[in-house]
Amino acid sequence: MKAVVMAGGFGTRLRPITEKLPKPMAHVANRPMMEHVVRLLERSGIVDLEVLLYFYPEKITSYFGDGSPWGVRMHYIGAEADYGTAGAVKNAESRIDGTFLVISADIITDFDLSRAIAFHRERKAAATIVLTRVPNPLQYGIVITEEDGRIVRFLEKPSWGEVFSDTVNTGIYILEPEVLSLIPAGKSFDFSRNLFPAMLARGDRLLGYVADGYWKDVGNLDEYLNVHLDILSGKVGIAFEGKKAGDGNVWIGENSRVDFTADLRNVVIGKDCVVGGNVSAENVVLGDGCIVEDGAVLQSSVVWPRTKIHKGVRLLENIIGSDCEIRGRAYLAERAVISDHCVIGTEAEVKANVKVWPHKEVEDGAVLSSSLVWGGKWARSLFSAYGIFGLANHEITPEFAAKVGAAFAATFGKKVVLSTSRDTHKTSRMINRAIMTGMLSVGVDVHDYGVTPLPVVRYLARSHREEKGGVHTRKSPFDASFVDMKFFDDSGLNLPVGVERSIELLFFREDFVRADTEETGEISFPVGGFDTYVDGFLKTIDVKRVKERGFHIVLDHSFGSSALIFPRILGRLGVETVALNANLDAARITKTEEEFQRGLAHLTAISRSLSADFGVMIDTGGEKIFLVDEKGETIPDWVALQMVCLLTCRRRRSGKVGVPVTASRNVEKIAARFGMEVVRTRTLPRSLMETAAREGVSFVGDDSGGYVFPEFQPAFDGMFAIVRILEMLAAEGRTLSDMLREIPPTVMMKKKIPCAWERKGALMRMLTDHAKGQTSQFIDGVKIFHGEDWALIYPSQDEAYFHLCVEAEDRREAEEITARYADLFSAWAQKL
Repeated sequence: MKAVVMAGGFGTRLRPITEKLPKPMAHVANRPMMEHVVRLLERSGIVDLEVLLYFYPEKITSYFGDGSPWGVRMHYIGAEADYGTAGAVKNAESRIDGTFLVISADIITDFDLSRAIAFHRERKAAATIVLTRVPNPLQYGIVITEEDGRIVRFLEKPSWGEVFSDTVNTGIYILEPEVLSLIPAGKSFDFSRNLFPAMLARGDRLLGYVADGYWKDVGNLDEYLNVHLDILSGKVGIAFEGKKAGDGNVWIGENSRVDFTADLRNVVIGKDCVVGGNVSAENVVLGDGCIVEDGAVLQSSVVWPRTKIHKGVRLLENIIGSDCEIRGRAYLAERAVISDHCVIGTEAEVKANVKVWPHKEVEDGAVLSSSLVWGGKWARSLFSAYGIFGLANHEITPEFAAKVGAAFAATFGKKVVLSTSRDTHKTSRMINRAIMTGMLSVGVDVHDYGVTPLPVVRYLARSHREEKGGVHTRKSPFDASFVDMKFFDDSGLNLPVGVERSIELLFFREDFVRADTEETGEISFPVGGFDTYVDGFLKTIDVKRVKERGFHIVLDHSFGSSALIFPRILGRLGVETVALNANLDAARITKTEEEFQRGLAHLTAISRSLSADFGVMIDTGGEKIFLVDEKGETIPDWVALQMVCLLTCRRRRSGKVGVPVTASRNVEKIAARFGMEVVRTRTLPRSLMETAAREGVSFVGDDSGGYVFPEFQPAFDGMFAIVRILEMLAAEGRTLSDMLREIPPTVMMKKKIPCAWERKGALMRMLTDHAKGQTSQFIDGVKIFHGEDWALIYPSQDEAYFHLCVEAEDRREAEEITARYADLFSAWAQKL
């Protein structure tokens, strides 16, 4: 049996230690990662290896040669371009004549591959994916199988709402040769994104085998260090070079000398090393030829070959490249990474998470605190479900923002145009300017709209053909110490996940192509943006009908920038408005929950006292609205969604409305009355906006005050939502309370269930298994129906808990279902 070894990895997220090295050649426990894979294959009886090369191929061929020192036969296949995982394997088709195994050269595992192969042959599979279970499955391809191993569903790098299991794709496949005929030659084609979905659609026997043992995809520097700690603690079944010494799990390589006063625990020492007196080392790997002088303290660190560590040095959870010199009494803080051929001076200090690239010198006594500090922290993901956010001036610094701006702009190439905008806060202005600096540095021109509501700049992105997208910076509406960055494309929609991944890749590589002096981008400050928005806005509204109704409303601007433009629109519509909090006050942009409720109560009281047609609060960003009816009663967001849906359906009477899985079952009842179709979506803003952009969709809303009317733009726009509600009420000749009376009574309950991050995947797997045999839905999390009643459980994207949503006919039944699932989760958690 042959194995195809995929050894073309760049190791982008392991930089700087892989700056001039293919990822499979990064040392793990004093051997290249690929060597551990080759030894595993040999132990499994697989000795004919087709090795696929791409990045620095000579580094691999010169080390392994023909493979004979490891008892295998190696044949190398190069590639002219990156054709994806399956496309790369297609290059080996001419040398494969039977069942074969595909494995990555940059993983660490001790799986018994012979069992997986036996499973494949016994079940007569066309393809078998070797699976394992992990605590946090977000970065992997999730696979769901039946009890017989048949794969029924899988997702490549899902969000938490799509994590239906903690069983993931390990990148190890056992394939029959005919599978290769499904892979196009010379084109980018992936196993998980392309080949396996095609096989499922064809009805091929695609099976999953859950392997026992250790597996780790060494995807970033944190994982690289963690895999060493796992190896040293005995979690991985791999052998060390050298001889075991003493009781402290210490392995000493050939010709190495260790002073008898050294205190060593869980340490692997390579060949030809010297360890001096009173050295303290725990959970440490030393490469060949290293020298550690007297009194040095090394903890949870990996040191590559030929590095010298002088007297009194302190290392704490560090990775040190080869041929480095760490001079006397230097201190390297947690997770600092020093690349090859670097010198850290006497008594110098390298701060936590800083990365030092090859051939750099830190002078004696210097304190190094680089902006790259956040690269290590954010190596898993730069973007959250809601853009990029972080602590102002600590995580989101000007240096960080400039780097993000450069990475964002570099995905489009030179001489395109991107937009920037912000709210009124001084920190937002600072970060916005830093973003512009980064964009300009890679040759991109910038339209800066300054203080402008987010819906306006989204609309302008659609209106100005030269703009390819933009970024809006604002102080977080939820936490005064945080800053948000909202990115959008030329449709005004949040960026697709693929574009976010491209930006992250450029960000972490840190190697953008900077523009030459004469190619630096230019900044312009477009005028007339508000006019463009207002003109497009009013063309989409029946102005005459709204004017004739003569509305009187109370409007709370929440101190946001909508106050710069919305009064102009309402004036053109003849809407008499009592404006609250219409001044721009940067200090009052962020509201606590208590402040929000107090503001809503104030709005309610004023609306009631003035006998207004209704009251409405628009959020600081201008995207969401919160309604009060003409009786002065606050309308809950989940009820307001049904009401706006009802108004839309009464007016449109054809087409589709889109709502998240959390929305009430009444939406289907309302739509059915008027011959309209309901599209259920995930809860993420991007999913809702993408639904709004579909043909035939008239309205999309969420149950937290966000409404989209695609006729104007397929993005949340609180100002347009208010006016569209006015227009529909005018056309119907009715009030908000009239519309509320048409909505069937129902009870909705929501609860947060705390859950540690590492348990989320396992709990989702248990929940998915629990849903089998019951009427259920898997759009975002798991929704289980009990007649018309239902319970939805889905993981929070950014925090350590699950959301539980329940809808039932009456409160007693809703409370019973809520308690049942809360207890069920508690019982499952105790088993883990």
